[in-house]
Amino acid sequence: MINKRLGVVIVIISILISVVIFGILSRLGSLSQELGCAPQTAECIRIETFFSISHVAVGIMASLFSLGIYLIFFSKGEEAILKRLEDNKEKNLSEEKFNIILKALDPFEQRVLKAVKEQDGITQNTLRLRANMSKAKLSYVLQELEKRNLVKREKKGKTLAIFLKI
Repeated sequence: MINKRLGVVIVIISILISVVIFGILSRLGSLSQELGCAPQTAECIRIETFFSISHVAVGIMASLFSLGIYLIFFSKGEEAILKRLEDNKEKNLSEEKFNIILKALDPFEQRVLKAVKEQDGITQNTLRLRANMSKAKLSYVLQELEKRNLVKREKKGKTLAIFLKI
């Protein structure tokens, strides 16, 4: 929001200064016609110098105008940047929490938890294939994870769907 306001202010200022510069250019042009300028007179050299300076000023004003347009239409606001940073922070914290929990588990429980995290709501049959475990071992591991309140099992047809609780 602040960027848009700043952009509008810059555009307005650049337009006002451009009007002044073009007025000066017009005045210098009419003055050089009145004098019938040939480059050898001192007054004509001074007018040519002003013309050169005014062309640089026009370039600067065009740059300011472009910056203002960019700020109005194309720059991301601070809110969007802060939101993205907050989302990244939240994601990193949840990843760190998950990794800390994994360190406290045995390798079988780690495999199961990683597979469930990759596909939340995975069926127990698919999980058995993905974790490369027998039905009995997987059932035991899921029972232990449920006791620790890390996963929950819900009935899904003839099988169970596994969801992370963390």
